[in-house]
Amino acid sequence: MPADPAPPIDIDLTVEAGDWPDEATLTVLVERAATAAFAALGASRPGESELGVVFTDDARIRELNAGWRGKDKTTNVLSFPAFPETKTGPLPPLLGDIVLAAETVASEAALEGKPLDNHIIHLVIHGLLHLLGHDHETDAEAEEMEAIERKALARLAIPDPYA
Repeated sequence: MPADPAPPIDIDLTVEAGDWPDEATLTVLVERAATAAFAALGASRPGESELGVVFTDDARIRELNAGWRGKDKTTNVLSFPAFPETKTGPLPPLLGDIVLAAETVASEAALEGKPLDNHIIHLVIHGLLHLLGHDHETDAEAEEMEAIERKALARLAIPDPYA
């Protein structure tokens, strides 16, 4: 089987805290997620860019959620764009950071009966789409974003998380 193509961005991965798979496994998952997300969008965007992905725990993501969003609670993933998000045009030199919370991600995967790796990939795709200007504040936005997520996940033979 041929190797997955390299993602169209550089990835800076940090395991800050939490019970996560080893760093080599996480690197492969993030690269697969990024490659599938860009492929699902239908075109590679010009420009060299970097993406930060931080794997941490619920305590840290709760701090970030409270400080940046005014929501004093845990969440599964947060995205922090480095530049104003845009769905078109060249990528900025730094997309921003995606932060995932270990306990929440693991409990969601277990509750939904899905492999942890699949859930991590889905959340990285979700976070990356936020950095690229997608959102889910309205029903129309949610439908558009979820369609891209489904398409990206299907490329990886990961079942539809919204079914």
